Amino acid sequence: MHLRYSYRLVPTASQRIALARAFGCARVVFNDAIAIRRAAHETGAPFPTDAAMSKALTAAKRTPERAWLSEVSAVLLQQALADANSAYRNFFASLSGKRKGRKVGAPRFRSRRDSRQSIRFTANAQFRILSNGRLRLPKIGDIPVRWSRSLPSTPSSVTVTLDSTGRYHASFVVEVSDHSLPATNGEVGLDLGLTHFAITSDGRKVTNPRIGRKAAVKLRRAQKELARRQKGSANRRKSVRRVAKCHARIGDTRRDWLHKLSTTMIRENQAVYVEDLAVSGLGRTRLARSVHDAGWSMFVAMLEYKAKRYGRRFGKVDRWFPSTRMCSNCGLVGEKKPLHMREWVCPCGAVHDRDVNAAINILTAGRADSSMPVELVSVRTVVLPSAVKQEPTGSAA
Repeated sequence: MHLRYSYRLVPTASQRIALARAFGCARVVFNDAIAIRRAAHETGAPFPTDAAMSKALTAAKRTPERAWLSEVSAVLLQQALADANSAYRNFFASLSGKRKGRKVGAPRFRSRRDSRQSIRFTANAQFRILSNGRLRLPKIGDIPVRWSRSLPSTPSSVTVTLDSTGRYHASFVVEVSDHSLPATNGEVGLDLGLTHFAITSDGRKVTNPRIGRKAAVKLRRAQKELARRQKGSANRRKSVRRVAKCHARIGDTRRDWLHKLSTTMIRENQAVYVEDLAVSGLGRTRLARSVHDAGWSMFVAMLEYKAKRYGRRFGKVDRWFPSTRMCSNCGLVGEKKPLHMREWVCPCGAVHDRDVNAAINILTAGRADSSMPVELVSVRTVVLPSAVKQEPTGSAA
């Protein structure tokens, strides 16, 4: 499988100028490709092919208006053109229904004011990692890299990004072999929540760190300072950078915490099952800030790819499955449980903790189909023997 390894870059002043030139050239090529295709659509002309766009780029570099495109590597310009082509293919596939998921909008022009700028070099660019640890990029130079760990194999491409805080990163795409962890007998079902981030089927409760909430005071102070600055002033640019650093620190802290928790779950258990939550729907409710602060989607994505890499079983229980209302002892599906009801008693006499009971039901549904592949399990609604069919509730409804 292919993974990305990201490292911090520390370019010099001259290298920053060269990178800014490369970002600008890639952005212009992308915007030119969008403009040509929009013009063809408005005039009714045939849609330009990828080969025709590549030839047009080569011809444009010979004109006085675009002669400065030759100052950067031709590979990153071709990659910017490939990004535009890919954006249109995804757009058309979304219109025709071939692409699953949300509808993809038409490609838009890139701006120099975007909070993120990026360029990509493939192996054709002949980028190199030198013996002294620096990254050599064509027509940019040897950039110092802060290596936190070594690369497992030779990278096939590298993407250089500039974020809103002014930090440069190099993201290498490498191919890694699956490394199966020692087998274990543990299996766990996870019920994700807000008060407790994760509740396991064996009764453990992981407290939600609420990283965004804890940093809200400092972020609010920085935003107030930004609101008082005069537009166009140097102090306003400093305040913008300060707000961006607050957001970046929150994101980095959350990502680090989720990586540690997901790694622990994968190492300790042979199988991990979670509920397929409708996070996009929950993000439009009054709990939107807390839902986005939790980072459920990121956590589930980490569990999925780590399970595939380390030979564990991973499954998503269908969101229509009544995990909260079903008794994990007898299988009876009761009435809808309001959020303030944290414990309830089943007619069979079992006393349930709301979240632990849901995690046990998720584990039971995940175990129901033994024919599922190890890499990914997609569990549909499983009705236990004593259960009756009920209408969906909550976010599923």
